[in-house]
Amino acid sequence: MTNKKPVTEKKTEPAARAETVETEAGTARITWHPAKNADFVLAVSHGAGGGTDARDLQALAAELPRHGVTVALVEQPWRVAGKKVAPAPKTLDIGWRGIWPAVQRKKLPVIAGGRSAGARVACRTATELGAAAVLALSFPLHPPGKPEKSRADELLGSGVPTLVVQGGNDPFGKPAEYPEGAYELVEIPYGDHSFAVPKRAELGQDEAVALITQAVTGWIKGLREC
Repeated sequence: MTNKKPVTEKKTEPAARAETVETEAGTARITWHPAKNADFVLAVSHGAGGGTDARDLQALAAELPRHGVTVALVEQPWRVAGKKVAPAPKTLDIGWRGIWPAVQRKKLPVIAGGRSAGARVACRTATELGAAAVLALSFPLHPPGKPEKSRADELLGSGVPTLVVQGGNDPFGKPAEYPEGAYELVEIPYGDHSFAVPKRAELGQDEAVALITQAVTGWIKGLREC
């Protein structure tokens, strides 16, 4: 007769679920990654050249629910429609405004977030929509090779607590190029615009992604204490 060890139930977060939201710019999609006993919602969108499968967005969606943050991955209408080119910034803002009532339904403070073009949208609309804070991943401070075309005014004008997470080798703006202002900035060493690190780097890819989730988790903890 063999002794069977008791099976211990693993604590897991609720399963992800998707919903579509009609906006004036078309149909958007929100994929919810809910947290038990959440005290924040992070609504975060993608950039102009990719979707919510980006490594940083997926890592945050996997990690933050363990820390009491429900993550809403937002796909802009142009991505849902299968288009390959993002529309003008004004249209992106319209799509983002359209999903906002859905992310407010839980009656929790909402952190507006995005990567690249999505970060610009979050900054531009934060005060208007009543966001509790802004998470700007790979904020495109300027087009590659054109530092004179700065978008710093969007970042500096967010009007709420803001965290920028930037790759050390991002051609859209390296951390040293950022102006002084009322925001926090965390550098991911060796990272490019998608936070990819070269194989020769002293930092591995998994370590780079872990730095992103650690930085965001720590920052949100600080928001709770304010």
